[in-house]
Amino acid sequence: MKERILETHACISQGADWLAANEPRFAQALTRTGPLPLRRRKDGFAALLDAIVSQQISVAAATAIWGRMEAAGLTGPRKIRACSDDQLRRCGLSGQKIRYARALATAGIRYPDLRDMSSDAVVARLTEVPGIGPWTAQIYVMFSLGRADVFAPGDLALQEAARLLFDLDGRPTERKMHDMALAWSPWRGVAARLLWAYYRVEKEREGTR
Repeated sequence: MKERILETHACISQGADWLAANEPRFAQALTRTGPLPLRRRKDGFAALLDAIVSQQISVAAATAIWGRMEAAGLTGPRKIRACSDDQLRRCGLSGQKIRYARALATAGIRYPDLRDMSSDAVVARLTEVPGIGPWTAQIYVMFSLGRADVFAPGDLALQEAARLLFDLDGRPTERKMHDMALAWSPWRGVAARLLWAYYRVEKEREGTR
C-alpha cells in the first residue's frame, strides 16, 4: 500500500485533527502551539548531508555550519569528493563528520529511487552508509520524503516533549517512545511535528532544524 505523503498544510491539519480527537493531551498541546509547520525539504544528497551536519549539535550551530558550506559550494557529492579536509574543517565540520560526508559522497545512493521505496526500506538503505544512523535516516524520510507515519523515537527533544506533555516521571527511553508512538499511527510524522512545536514553546528553543 502506498504510504501517505505530507504535501500541504492541509495534510498537516488533517493529521493534527486526528491526533487531537484521539489523544486529549495533543488537543491540549495544539492550543499552545497553534497550527503546525509543514517542514518539507527537497530530497537528495544535500538534504542528507544537512542532516549529518545537524547531528548532536544545536540548531543554531547547524544553521551556521550549513550556511558556510553553502557559501563555499560544498553541498554536492562531487564537490565533497574533490575538496580538502581543511576546506570542510573551516566550515565547521569535525573530523568525524568529514569522514561521514565523504562516505555519503561515495555511497552511490540513487535518490530518486528512494521515493518509491517503503519508509523501512529507505531507512535500511541509508543506514548502510557510515555515519547515518536511524535518527538521521528517519529525519530524511520525514522531511525530505514527507512520509506521514514516520517517527524518530531516539530524538531527545521528542522524548523531553513527551515527558512534559504526558506528565511522565522521567524522559522516556527510545523503546518507550517507539511504543508510545504506535498509538499515533497513521500520523506519527505529524505527532513528531506537534511534539517539536510543543518543545519549542515549553523550552523556548528549537528541537530540530
